[in-house]
Amino acid sequence: MRRKLIIGNWKMNGSPQSVTALAEDLSSGVNNLMLGSVDAVVCPPSVYTAAVVELLAGTSIQVGAQNVCAEALESGAFTGEVSAQMFAQLGCKFGLVGHSERREYYGESDAVVATKCAHLLAQNITPVLCVGESLAQRDAGDALDVVSGQVAAIIEVIGIAQFLSVVVAYEPVWAIGTGRTASPQQAQEVHAAIRQCVAGYDSVTAERMQILYGGSVKGANAAELFAMEDIDGALVGGAALDAEEFCVICKSAE
Repeated sequence: MRRKLIIGNWKMNGSPQSVTALAEDLSSGVNNLMLGSVDAVVCPPSVYTAAVVELLAGTSIQVGAQNVCAEALESGAFTGEVSAQMFAQLGCKFGLVGHSERREYYGESDAVVATKCAHLLAQNITPVLCVGESLAQRDAGDALDVVSGQVAAIIEVIGIAQFLSVVVAYEPVWAIGTGRTASPQQAQEVHAAIRQCVAGYDSVTAERMQILYGGSVKGANAAELFAMEDIDGALVGGAALDAEEFCVICKSAE
């Protein structure tokens, strides 16, 4: 039985005051839920990572990174970047890679995403591999091929043995921050295709791996999504900035 995993991506939001308030509200809210089969993670902006790790110390909520340097594992002359080793030293347990915003705005290729995965794995940080199709690709009937191709591109670089330690997050690009959500059936179809793609390399890894859905997940639609056989949780965007809403999503996964 795969555990459910809920990850909140705070993106480029927050101030020292609002981040402190959000972390404190989540600390009490999630702990009060006494979740037994659900893991909760938040990914704050990197400038707040250390503070959030400290604020959530002793709680059940883990902390992740939104991005990681591809050019170097530990340190180097890469102004503005943060390495996997630095995030590990801060206490991060997860790291987002391949988010559609990184792919679109910063031109990150599958090769770059694979390197980032490898760096995180080398520091015992779980990569959360984001994959998804554009609206044009979906309308053309290419969604399953696009997403499976993105997954396969990473497996071909890091190997199927390491992929067992990777979480996949399916985020249809057309549903991120738009208020549109893939129907549970649409999401399930893609999640099943991802699992089938991985099964082509190793059936045990395919069965054990967690596949999350992301794209305008809210408390109102979470339970219906989580009822699908191959949806093992969510990568939450806007709703993750609301402690009460995030807690509702976590509870829906129980």
